[in-house]
Amino acid sequence: MDEKWDIIGNEGFKFMGKMNASISHEIKNVLAIINENAGLLEDFALMAGKGRELDPERLANLAEKVQGQVRRADRIIKNMNTFAHSVDETKKKVDLGEIVAFMAALCERLTTMKGVKLQVIPPSGSTAVTANPFLIEHTIWRCLDFATTVVGPEKTVVIRARKDGQGVGILFSQLDGLSDDASGPQFPSDLENGLADALGAQIVVNPSAGEIVLVLPEID
Repeated sequence: MDEKWDIIGNEGFKFMGKMNASISHEIKNVLAIINENAGLLEDFALMAGKGRELDPERLANLAEKVQGQVRRADRIIKNMNTFAHSVDETKKKVDLGEIVAFMAALCERLTTMKGVKLQVIPPSGSTAVTANPFLIEHTIWRCLDFATTVVGPEKTVVIRARKDGQGVGILFSQLDGLSDDASGPQFPSDLENGLADALGAQIVVNPSAGEIVLVLPEID
């Protein structure tokens, strides 16, 4: 295995570990909230045991809170399952619009911790490509992670899949902090370029427009 694939492989494991750690934190938060509500139910049971009348509305609200957390946990587990299966095939037909929406949901906790919001704009047409899903996801994360360091004053990174004359791509915009200054953060780095090469893609940085574009070849 050449050096490029050594780097991609090692960093891929780190990426998977980071995402799984974030997912586990989200699940723990859900369990903590459910446990807190279970404690309230226990209090209500003790009150009822002492002959105190219970408020049906409070019980209904508590049940709704628990159900809401169960729905939240279900979404988290579905995302975890989707992420796990992204390594099943090294090349398949995928929709970039769907992957962008999925990655925004998967990375939301990590970007929120940095004080940055993600805004996904759905594509207006087909954005299908034939590629390695896991490598696309990793590349999107690398672009997002960098984007949070150069985001504009609104602290919102806008992401959308699109198809234009250059091919099918993913646009990251509102990056007012992008600069041509060679002394600043270098992006794309060898890792991002390696991921792009492996996908047959290209990462284009446009400081004047405040944009990063991941351009992929159209579906075969």
